[in-house]
Amino acid sequence: MTDKSTPPRGTTAHTPDLNWSQVRETVLMLELAAVQIETAMKDSNASVEVLTDSFTTMAGYMRSISDTVEKLPDTGEVGLAKQNLSGISEHVSSMVHQAIIAFQFYDKLVQRLTHVGVSLGDLSNLVGDNRRLFNPSEWVDLQSRIRAKYSTREEIAMFEAVMHGMPVHEAIEHFMAEMKEKNDDIELF
Repeated sequence: MTDKSTPPRGTTAHTPDLNWSQVRETVLMLELAAVQIETAMKDSNASVEVLTDSFTTMAGYMRSISDTVEKLPDTGEVGLAKQNLSGISEHVSSMVHQAIIAFQFYDKLVQRLTHVGVSLGDLSNLVGDNRRLFNPSEWVDLQSRIRAKYSTREEIAMFEAVMHGMPVHEAIEHFMAEMKEKNDDIELF
């Protein structure tokens, strides 16, 4: 037996009654989207941690190999092997460095998806609360909280452009173009 004062959990769109609400359906879909993002990030984080540890260990081994090769004589067959090993070592070290940069991009992706998940949760809470849903100041507060999560000038500019009427697809295109221009500026935060 269910309590009539508590709205049903899950969809009732297949069997609508007088209590059916598009708002409740919207909240349900927002909550599902937020949880899917969170779950995908948790699943991928375990793999990325293994990769990060592996590449960090490989970088240490490459330094050790390079140090050992540097101590070899420069002449004869050993000198030739030293040259070859030095070149290979530098190449592999460069590849490890590129992998670490890729992990930094992944770190930024995780941060952005975390912000999206939290923002979807905040939006779900707002839409699901009739006392707040029709209050413009609640929407302004939500927008301020979402904007505060952005960490780059480009993300803030994209948010502001959309809030001032630029179509979302145009704002995204502009954002992506700016990010391509500064793709060398990677920072972990």
